[in-house]
Amino acid sequence: MKNIYFAPLQGYTDDVYRRVHNKLVGGVELYYTPFVRVEVGGIRSKDLRDISPANNKGVPVVPQIIFNSRKEFEYLVGRIVELGYKEIDLNMGCPFPLQAKHKRGCGILAHKDIVADVVEGVKRCGDVKFSVKMRLGWDNTDDAADVVRLLNGVELQHITLHPRTGVQRYKGEVDTDAFARISSLSDNAVIYNGDISSVEDMHNLEARFPNLKGFMLGRGLLGCPSLAAEYSRGEVWSTEKRIALMLAMHTELMDEYSKILKGDTQMLNKMRTFWEYAEPLLTRKPYKKVMKSGNLKNYLAAVAELKRL
Repeated sequence: MKNIYFAPLQGYTDDVYRRVHNKLVGGVELYYTPFVRVEVGGIRSKDLRDISPANNKGVPVVPQIIFNSRKEFEYLVGRIVELGYKEIDLNMGCPFPLQAKHKRGCGILAHKDIVADVVEGVKRCGDVKFSVKMRLGWDNTDDAADVVRLLNGVELQHITLHPRTGVQRYKGEVDTDAFARISSLSDNAVIYNGDISSVEDMHNLEARFPNLKGFMLGRGLLGCPSLAAEYSRGEVWSTEKRIALMLAMHTELMDEYSKILKGDTQMLNKMRTFWEYAEPLLTRKPYKKVMKSGNLKNYLAAVAELKRL
C-alpha cells in the first residue's frame, strides 16, 4: 500500500476540517494546509490561526507556502519555523490566475531563475525538510521538466505532480504520459495527484507507476472522506456507510464551526461547502436539495433526509 496525503484546498481543508477528519476516519499520512502567503508585508491572521500548532493538536500537518521570490520564501519559512514546524511544502502548482500572474504557484514554473534561487535558499535551511507540489507546467511541459531537474539539486521529501498544466486548471483529461515522462526525470520520490476518486483508481495507478511514493487526494477525498481509509484498510464501503460517515463528520463540524462562526448565514455558507464534491455519492436530487437550501432550517432538514439514502 502507498501512503495517502490530503491535498490542501482553500476554503475546504481548514484546521477544523482536518481535526474532524483525522479523528473520525483517518487513513491519511499527512494533511497539507492551504497555502500561506505574504500579503501587505506579512501573513494574514487567518492563515496563522489555521497553521497554529494549538489548532492542529494530534493531526499530522505540513504547512504549505506560496511565493514569487527567494525573499518571500525565506520570510515565510522563518515565520513557520518559529511555530515549531520542521517540514514545509512549496506550492508550485496553484493554477489560479490571481496567483499565477504574479509568478506564484504554477506561474513560477516558467521562471527558472526564481526557482533556481529558491533552491539555493532551500540548501541554506539547515534541518528544515521540504516537499514540492507542482504541475506539468503553466502552458507547456518543458518548464516542468526543467524545474524537476533543478529540484534534483536538493533532497526533498517528495515531489507531488499533478498531470495538468496551469492553463487547464481542473478541466480536460490528466496527461499520464507526460506524468510518466517528467516524473522519470526526478531524483526525488514522486507522489501522484489528480482525478483520484476511487480505490480502483489508486490500484490502476499503482500498476502503471509502481515506484510512486503515494497518492495525494483532494476533491476525491472531500467527496468521499472514507476513501483514504478504504484504500489503506483494503476495504470498499457501501454507500450507506460512506454517507453515515459524512453525517457523523457533519455533526462534529457543525459543533466546531458554531464556536467560531456568527449567525445562520455564515454557518449555512460554510456547511454547504462540505457537500460540494459529494454529488456522485449522494446522487443528483438529494444533492441539489442540500446545496440549494435557502436557509439553515431547510438545509438541516435536507441533510437529515440523507440518513434514508
